Amino acid sequence: MFRPLCILQERNNMRAELLAPAGSYEGLQAVIQAGADAVYIGGTMFGARAYAKNPEKEEMLEAIDYAHVHGKQIYLTVNTLLKNQELYGELYDFLAPYYEQGVDAVIVQDLGVLSFIKREFPNLELHASTQMAITGPKSAGLLKEAGVSRIVTARELSLKEIRCIYEETGVEIESFVHGALCYCYSGMCLFSSLLGGRSGNRGRCAQPCRLPYTALEKGNRISRQEQSYLLSPKDMCTIDILPEILEAGVYSLKIEGRMKKPEYAAGVTAIYRKYLDLYLKGNRAYEVEQADRQELLDLYQRDGFHKGYYYTHNGGEMIASFNEKEQNRKQNKVGKRNEVLFERLKKQYLDTKKQEKINGNLILFADTPAILDLDFQDVHVQVQGDVVEKAQKRPLLAERVRQQMEKTGQTPFVFDTLEILTDEAGFLPMQSLNELRRRGLSKLQQQYLTRYRREHLKRKGTEEPFEKRVKEQKTEPLKLYVSVEEKKQWQTALKQKEVTGIYCSMSMLEQNRFLQDALLLAEETHRAGKEIYLTLPYMLREGKMDGMEPAIKELAQKTEGFLARNLEELGYLKELGLLEKTVTDFSVYSFNNEAEAFLENLKVKRTTMPLELNGSEIRHRYHENSEMIVYGFYPMMVSAQCVKKTCGRCDRKSGEVQLKDRYGQEFTTKCFCDFCYNVIYNSIPTGLLEEAEQIKNLNFPAVRMNFTKETPERMRELLEVFAEAYLTEGKNRKKKDTEKLSGFTKGHFKRGVE
Repeated sequence: MFRPLCILQERNNMRAELLAPAGSYEGLQAVIQAGADAVYIGGTMFGARAYAKNPEKEEMLEAIDYAHVHGKQIYLTVNTLLKNQELYGELYDFLAPYYEQGVDAVIVQDLGVLSFIKREFPNLELHASTQMAITGPKSAGLLKEAGVSRIVTARELSLKEIRCIYEETGVEIESFVHGALCYCYSGMCLFSSLLGGRSGNRGRCAQPCRLPYTALEKGNRISRQEQSYLLSPKDMCTIDILPEILEAGVYSLKIEGRMKKPEYAAGVTAIYRKYLDLYLKGNRAYEVEQADRQELLDLYQRDGFHKGYYYTHNGGEMIASFNEKEQNRKQNKVGKRNEVLFERLKKQYLDTKKQEKINGNLILFADTPAILDLDFQDVHVQVQGDVVEKAQKRPLLAERVRQQMEKTGQTPFVFDTLEILTDEAGFLPMQSLNELRRRGLSKLQQQYLTRYRREHLKRKGTEEPFEKRVKEQKTEPLKLYVSVEEKKQWQTALKQKEVTGIYCSMSMLEQNRFLQDALLLAEETHRAGKEIYLTLPYMLREGKMDGMEPAIKELAQKTEGFLARNLEELGYLKELGLLEKTVTDFSVYSFNNEAEAFLENLKVKRTTMPLELNGSEIRHRYHENSEMIVYGFYPMMVSAQCVKKTCGRCDRKSGEVQLKDRYGQEFTTKCFCDFCYNVIYNSIPTGLLEEAEQIKNLNFPAVRMNFTKETPERMRELLEVFAEAYLTEGKNRKKKDTEKLSGFTKGHFKRGVE
């Protein structure tokens, strides 16, 4: 059954939506009681908060009904990356009952999940998660075209950027307004994954960013002694700028907190409800009371609040680098939670139940069946009970009947009016009255909820997109590509005959002579008999490449193409008609065959295998059009923040610093000032040298080596040994070289991620 147009119109007529988190069924009830218009919640699978108290199936079905009876929307989080066996073996059965029950939308990160749901559940709204790192109108437009009805913007966007997305695409926008902030662009973080196998892309982040680090530049400490928590942003609070956020085009105001207590979520929701209503009433005297600010602080915060990225690109004032709570703990000065506040919130929002007003009409006449009519909004039901007997002793009085019938208990209803028509000459046992009320309220609820129910859809089939593709015997030799970030690395790669092509970072080029320098690189690379691709930045924002379209089109004619690292770049190149010359990097995730098919349908040239799949999972993912990265210091975080700026050392010059953890491990952090972001690399390079034969047997068309900070000498050593291992038949690797190049991690090729 399709949802009536009136339901969609009712939502579309809303000027704004207050969207609250629920980590449990109890939490959902609390935030609805507190005034949320909609709730987002995860089930037992595929949610980005795997450690929350997520409802089991039956409880989730009840939660969907609870939200709808109270006139609220409910969105299910399916915002993780799925492996093939999960996508084809589990996702349909997981979603089907919630789809039929009437869940309003699903929040997704995975392009494959997006495609799968669009095909199998065509009437289900799709919201693009903040995990997709949507940073501009190009990515928003790409996803809108793919069937997404709402995007959750990257948390790093300014109001100006959000307004631009809204004006250029018209897509419905959801943005975070309160709660915790990640240091890394959501979906671009492999920190927890690479260090401990717990992937943030799989909902299992261990939050290593909240630990202490020391910043070093050229061996000298640049962070202050007490300034240790360099990667831990303050919580965001935007209560003072709600009008500006709404006027920028944001429809849904999202509160973070599925891992926090229901009292927290309800308390924050109630305050934002108060001020959203104040704004919607058109009151020009929008002013936040100090008592409300204090209550938000008392609920939860990290060294105070910040307004997030809406007006600030980055800076030390956004980082809880001193971590007062941790310092107090070390000094045995543990602060006390405001227990009075939490107890009040518990009584107000958790211990009380929300009930909707209904109207009733009860007819009780002797010798006739009892009849109960009930009305709720536009729904009317009638139930018939037992025959009213003539009273032998004490007849039923109207007031006594009323007292009994109004005991609606734990149901979602309470009588606003109840008319009782009776001759007061009959008798009916209380048990019969109770049963009449129970059946009437149950019928009313079920009748009302039918508008949300959907018909069961037969699965369209389990066939994967590449199942019928005939795998031909590999005839072309394996190609070796290298990625470089410095000109001296490019020059080294030019001299290596085994290298097929070079990915050259845009950071190598001077902005004021971008095209000229790029053409010279292309000419010399081709002269050396090699392919050349231009590597676009890890993040593209703020129209940084606007006006470069003629140069990019010319480079498309003079090079083999481009390496796109995010959806904004993919959308940018799509608008220019250049996807056939585009290779997508590992960060444009194609975890499963559906995602791979999505990208192939866009006509991209090649994809890159994600870094979090193990060998067995890779074997079962279609990869005949993919590259495999076999060496490199993997990027663990891509952040809008800048370590140098946090430490008060910003000089607006690209460079690098070191982050040292509490165990003495050092992580190289590169500052890319042209596009204003940092990349934090793993301290140990991944090197799949011993696995060369296994990987060759997987029949990849190409493998890639990523060079970031290696010297030319080190590059030559690595290229010699890896080229021999991957481009020659047999195991002819030189033992001394293998020993010289020890100290690699295997990444996830062996262990994978949870």
